[in-house]
Amino acid sequence: MINPVEYPMLLFVLSLVALLLSVWIGGKYGKRRGLDKDAREDFGIILASALTILGLLIGFCFSMAVTRYDQRKNYEEAEANAIGTEYLRADLLPASDGEKVRALLQAYLGQRVLAYTASGKEEIRQINVRTAQLQANMWSAVMRPAGSLQTPTIALAVSGMNDVLNSEGYTQAAWWNRIPIQAWLLMGAIAVCCNAMIGFGARNYRTERLLFMIVPVVVSISFFLIADVDSPRTGIIRIEPHNLKRLAESLRTAELENHAPALRSQ
Repeated sequence: MINPVEYPMLLFVLSLVALLLSVWIGGKYGKRRGLDKDAREDFGIILASALTILGLLIGFCFSMAVTRYDQRKNYEEAEANAIGTEYLRADLLPASDGEKVRALLQAYLGQRVLAYTASGKEEIRQINVRTAQLQANMWSAVMRPAGSLQTPTIALAVSGMNDVLNSEGYTQAAWWNRIPIQAWLLMGAIAVCCNAMIGFGARNYRTERLLFMIVPVVVSISFFLIADVDSPRTGIIRIEPHNLKRLAESLRTAELENHAPALRSQ
């Protein structure tokens, strides 16, 4: 079953249709019932209160989405720092082990960059499998010398690898941390009620239909923006792995510089 919250554009279309329909139904019902002068004053107070609550909910959910977006950005930076630090700490290991760890970290870094840009389910699944395998290989690569050389410098390299593995877990947890579906349902229900009340209280709904489309369009755009910011993979506003890409480029440059003297000697 497709979850509209995972697809912001689909959510925009569905919410716009639902809200326009609620205004139309409210207008039809209000045309038959009508409101006298005294009741219209009370109705205006109720409508203003309902719209205020809707505005507060939209603002609250948007704040939640932005907070989670910032958290994902911070974890991307922390993950790049952890990988870069461990790449340097690989020099503390024996030469053969350090070379293996650096090669694994470079391959792992490539998978982490792909994890931010992938969108297809099968592609994501394959990236997760390769990432898990690389994590196991990296841990084994640092634990092998740690078993025979229990020194403070080796322990520092092991601690750095632990930070690399933990940072990926924190990143994944941040991507799973989304606005609860209950909040979406509550916000949608209040939006439908508000728009139905707008149509019900309209005096000239038939002649001013374009005017009554403003609130449904604005609310639908707000829903779209919230869902887009809250969707790590399917939204237009996405986390770009700038720090990871910069680290990958710097590591490639360092490797080329290290190999250049050996090539010149040949």
